[in-house]
Amino acid sequence: MPEALITIPVDVETASAYRTASPDDQKKIQLLLRLRLRELAELPKNSLVEIMDDIGAKAEERGLTPEILEALLHDE
Repeated sequence: MPEALITIPVDVETASAYRTASPDDQKKIQLLLRLRLRELAELPKNSLVEIMDDIGAKAEERGLTPEILEALLHDE
């Protein structure tokens, strides 16, 4: 597979850790990032509303009722 270069902003500590790693460790890091990016790219692209609906449905399945939610939100 042909390779392409991308640039990803990271914090200073992460950049330093990568730059000071051995060439072998840098290759391992690159491989891990490639695999993780592929996994992320293959995830379904749900909208925020779909994600919130899913969270709500799971909460209801676990016994959360509107009354319990209201009590939790107004509990001081």
